[in-house]
Amino acid sequence: MSYKTGNRDQITFLPDSIDQYVLEDDPVRAYDAFVDCIKLEEIGIMLNHNTVGNSAYDPVAMLKVLVYSYSYGWRSSRKIERALHHNMSFIWLAGGLKPDHKTISEFRKANLKALKKVLVQCARLCLKLNMIEGNTLFTDGSKFRANAGNRETRSLEKWERYEKHVEARIEELLKEAETKDNTESESLISINKELKSKKKLKTKISSILKNFKEEQRVNGTDPACRIMKGRQGSHASFNVQSTTDDAHGLIVSLEGTQSSNDLNELTSQVKNAESTLEKPCKTICADAGYSSIEDLVNLVEDKIVVVPTSRQAAKKENENVFSKEHFIYNSKSNIYICPQGKELYMSTVKEGAKKIDYRMRDANDCLTCKYFNQCTKSKQGRTIRRSVHEEIKEEIAKIYNSEEGQAVYEKRKMRAELQFGHLKRNLGAGAFLLRGIDGINAELGVLGTCFNIARMITISGGVCQLMSILDNVK
Repeated sequence: MSYKTGNRDQITFLPDSIDQYVLEDDPVRAYDAFVDCIKLEEIGIMLNHNTVGNSAYDPVAMLKVLVYSYSYGWRSSRKIERALHHNMSFIWLAGGLKPDHKTISEFRKANLKALKKVLVQCARLCLKLNMIEGNTLFTDGSKFRANAGNRETRSLEKWERYEKHVEARIEELLKEAETKDNTESESLISINKELKSKKKLKTKISSILKNFKEEQRVNGTDPACRIMKGRQGSHASFNVQSTTDDAHGLIVSLEGTQSSNDLNELTSQVKNAESTLEKPCKTICADAGYSSIEDLVNLVEDKIVVVPTSRQAAKKENENVFSKEHFIYNSKSNIYICPQGKELYMSTVKEGAKKIDYRMRDANDCLTCKYFNQCTKSKQGRTIRRSVHEEIKEEIAKIYNSEEGQAVYEKRKMRAELQFGHLKRNLGAGAFLLRGIDGINAELGVLGTCFNIARMITISGGVCQLMSILDNVK
């Protein structure tokens, strides 16, 4: 059987330009066309062709390279530099420019807020192209590891102890340096190097202690991250909140937070999404992790909220005949009536209380009841705790149980969880490269944009079709 072999020394006629090396339907052309649609001034990147001094790399080209490299799962500036020398799609995209890794890193560091706003521009473009409707939104959260280790997370007491240890070492080094300087017996290079390092560490610890909050543990590598419990255990992490649209599952908002759970995040995430789309949504859906009634009460006035309680999500019915559900509430008299016909009255309520207790006026009514040990064992009698937003809570529960609510909630996994799988697995972003809130949100802005562009190619029917659509937008 014959084989096809190559010949590096074969003389050929090369294409006339770099453009001919990249196919017309290569995805890189879609990323190029998308960045050309972005209004750089709106995201905070100012173009000035009249500045003096040494010429800088074109910000548009640098932005294109960054966004496209994240779609490959390449976030390291050294990997991007290598690609600009060896990967033809990168060479085509940059127009032959070859910035080094330091230039790439400094551009990213100088434009963190602008990179976060790239996703905002992407979502607004999708809204303009009718790929996002903005009527029904889904929100979900997932833990992403920070660029920091667990061991660097310490309490106030441990940081103070560590500071004393560093101060003691600095004193030792100063004395040692003075001794060697007087005797002139050895070089002071190694001592000065360690002394400089320890002084830098001392400054860092002092900064951490200065901004320390009570009952808090702070990570020395990335003070913004928190120890959070996930499926792989507890790690220094951020809680990433994603809000997606129902039409095609495109990401509208992606934000990293320091909250260890999702309980009070829904309202803020909906506001972020509405700010991006510049229009209010009609329906919002999330899982039971967002079922804090104090948070949901901010949304029910003008939105349909489809959020189950933990019991509804687990599909477990309370079989206890003496549970709160079997106590009848009389709104006119503001009392609860127990299954035995006894009345529970509102007890003393503290100002600003979020929940109200209802008890028997005479505890003997409970103590003499034949169901005393089954209903309650308290000598003060049975207590029913009612939220000040109980009516809203019951209304949200009814919405979830309705046919319309169930139809919306069935889409949740498909619309809200797919994105995290793509970001973590396909784009290799289970852990952040940058540090700090601004850094991780900049990465999330680019990662969310990469997901949306890949979906836009599929929705429009291919790269060529998407480029044709984007050409009409410019």
